[in-house]
Amino acid sequence: MQQVLKRLWGKIARPEHTSNSIRYWPGHWQKLSLVIWLIAIALLPFSDLEIISYDPWTELHRMLQGLLAPDFTATEYLFAAILQTVNFAVLGVAFGLVLGAPLALIYTHPVISTLCSLTRAVHELFWALLFLQVFGLSPLTGILALTLPFGATFARVFSDILRQSSDAPLTSTPRNSDRCSRYLYAKIALVMPQLLSYVRYRFECALRSSAVLGFIGMPTIGFYLETAFRQGNYHEGMALLMLFIAMIGGIRYWCRPRLIPVYLGLAFFTLAEIPSLDAGLIVRFLTQDVVPPAIAAASSLLAVDLGSLGAWFSEIVVEQAIPGAQVTIVLAMLALALTHLLALTGHGIASRQLLPKPFAYLGQFVLLIGRSVPEYVMAYAFLILLGPSMLPAILALAIHNGAVVAYLAVRQSDKLAASQVNFGRCNQFHYRVLPSVYPNLMALLFYRFEIIVRETAVFGMLGIMALGFYIDSNFAEIRYSDAIVLIGITACFNVVIDKVSRRYLSSSNQAQHCG
Repeated sequence: MQQVLKRLWGKIARPEHTSNSIRYWPGHWQKLSLVIWLIAIALLPFSDLEIISYDPWTELHRMLQGLLAPDFTATEYLFAAILQTVNFAVLGVAFGLVLGAPLALIYTHPVISTLCSLTRAVHELFWALLFLQVFGLSPLTGILALTLPFGATFARVFSDILRQSSDAPLTSTPRNSDRCSRYLYAKIALVMPQLLSYVRYRFECALRSSAVLGFIGMPTIGFYLETAFRQGNYHEGMALLMLFIAMIGGIRYWCRPRLIPVYLGLAFFTLAEIPSLDAGLIVRFLTQDVVPPAIAAASSLLAVDLGSLGAWFSEIVVEQAIPGAQVTIVLAMLALALTHLLALTGHGIASRQLLPKPFAYLGQFVLLIGRSVPEYVMAYAFLILLGPSMLPAILALAIHNGAVVAYLAVRQSDKLAASQVNFGRCNQFHYRVLPSVYPNLMALLFYRFEIIVRETAVFGMLGIMALGFYIDSNFAEIRYSDAIVLIGITACFNVVIDKVSRRYLSSSNQAQHCG
């Protein structure tokens, strides 16, 4: 029986290999998947998955009624909200490119790479909360909150793309050409399609982040969405959600490269009015509000009471950072396991290799909805439905990230050529298609883990006792120095998680190739 299975696999997956070189799928990745699920099961006793809502079915019924009968006329200033959402996204990406593109050329410097890692590890909402204390509800708050992490991300990704490109065209350029021209035409021009493709993807991310900024008062579509759901106006809320999904789904039609200059011009001219800045407020925030109490009370740096400073820092770490990090890890690992399950399911329901085209297109539409709705918005809706626990956050993270991973896996599997051996759709999918895309699916899952951890920390602002809960509480209680310390700890925490997951993924790839 074993020999029969070997021959069958050789015909379907690797017909050029002999039976002695056959590898059983998924091997290493199967063990890795099992480890993820074992960790998630082990963490279940430490999680809070209780449904606290008094009558979730009644609330769900009202949401479904709003979905079936959306009211597109209920929201006041709807066009202005959509316009500001696009404006923040356009300007955030534009200024992010201005910041990140030059840094990509020197990203290999340890100082630059460290600063960029810490900057992009802080979520846009945390940046917005920080700038909100200085600029208030000014467009500067939203634009800067997107520019800094996006610029750091552009620097990292552009640097990776440039390093992985071939250096051969550089050797064929004339010797008398200047260094800038050689690099521009023989290096950057070679990878320009990849760079533009990534910019387009980041713009889609910027639209989601711009919408979420409305939850802290910025004049984007998220502000009206949060208001509608909080007041129970689901006919209005579902209409706004449908408009936003249509905006994300149709981005390739309304955001073409030749229209970018037009959108940039409109963004500058139609941006909400920027109020005058109070220089004294900015100086006070930087020199007093964010300074630790022990330093602020001292007459000079030499007079700082180090014991008091250490006690203050230790209290933050023990009472806030460690409990918040524990909840963040538990929530993130449970979300990762469920993301894995939903990614496999989503890939199956949207793949044309398994289902007829009409059903596959329906599955792809479901994935579009899942990846278009921001995790924060989805978690907010689940919070209303299920009550304050880890469950809304886990569901939101898993649905969104599972849809993203499944969507990318479907794009890969749909490009596979049809097998010459006819074993039926189901067998072809499970014994040929899925083994081919599974390693990349797991790699995408690991790359999304950093995003899951970042979003998990932010969900504390919804009442979940993650790191964001303590950060938001400190801002609300005007303890800015405590909030800054927690934001820094969160950034370092996310950087460590990212490096560990990437290193493990790299070793996993090496183990797979050697195995």
